[in-house]
Amino acid sequence: MPTNTFCSSRSTAFSFKRPLLTVMMTALVASIGLTACSSPDSEVNDTKVEINTADAASNVANNDAVSVATIEVGTVKGPVSLAINPSPLVVYDMTLMQDLAALDVAVDGMPSGLHLDNLHSKTQPEPKSVGTVFEPDLEALNAMQPQAILVGSRMAEKYDALSSIAPTLDMTIDTANIYESSKQRLHDLGALFGKSDQAAKLQGNIDSLIGETKALTEDKGKGLVVMVNGNKLSAYGDKSRYGFIHTVLDIPMADDKIADARHGQPVSFEYLQKTNPDWLFVVDRSAAIGEDGAGAKAVLDNPLVAQTNAWSKNQVVYLSPDSYLAFGGYYQWMQDLTTIKDAFASAK
Repeated sequence: MPTNTFCSSRSTAFSFKRPLLTVMMTALVASIGLTACSSPDSEVNDTKVEINTADAASNVANNDAVSVATIEVGTVKGPVSLAINPSPLVVYDMTLMQDLAALDVAVDGMPSGLHLDNLHSKTQPEPKSVGTVFEPDLEALNAMQPQAILVGSRMAEKYDALSSIAPTLDMTIDTANIYESSKQRLHDLGALFGKSDQAAKLQGNIDSLIGETKALTEDKGKGLVVMVNGNKLSAYGDKSRYGFIHTVLDIPMADDKIADARHGQPVSFEYLQKTNPDWLFVVDRSAAIGEDGAGAKAVLDNPLVAQTNAWSKNQVVYLSPDSYLAFGGYYQWMQDLTTIKDAFASAK
């Protein structure tokens, strides 16, 4: 991958090892670097200039600072080049919102009616409404004139309409490989907003918790992930958004023939009895989206489910609403890994 070089063969501070990110310095930075070549300490000084310039475009809503560098970010639709630290910024995907909140990056616009409280940095101004997670408010977007729009999952189908307003990045998580995909996205966001060190620290938190959890799940039985939606049940396999339970935490599947479907494979209480998982991981969809009705625990409390090893041993783990709404986000990882870790630590 090409890198920019100033006075030596070593790469500049804005170069990244990952193939999805290539930093391209503008003529201004190039001229600074070439001028500095007359000094033995020029490369150190160049690095400081570049870092300070990026930091000058601080993550404050409606920031007027101009970044002197652009970055190329890999997206679902191919690489997109834009200025580092774009502002105003609009985000329509809750996974990305969680990562940006953890990075303390200001988001100027996001959808209204969201059901999670960890979607924007508490140190930044309250974002303005720019529609819903299903339908953007094009009038509000035109009034805001964002420098970048980040989308994923549901809003990805509105890409064409959004990209006519501002550079739009489709950063949808790959559910079949959720760990690597979410790791790459966090890395990319860190680079885009001058927060690479913080992104690496956050990923380290996730990885440490994964290691601690895996140490407890080994040889503890097979698991099954089910979603409860009213009185309907769906099972999810290792290629779903919940597949990390099997692919990352190495918990064997109680049923390795579950059909790969976005909304899961419809199943019955008799299926749960027959499959007889040692661990049951439950997503309560109704609770996640704020619908009234019986909760997942009440729905599952019946004679058939009671015959499973999971229910009889009190090995039923209720995943967070984030696992449904913001799967792959930083806070989703931390909440669900902690819940699973604690459950296995308490297993008899």
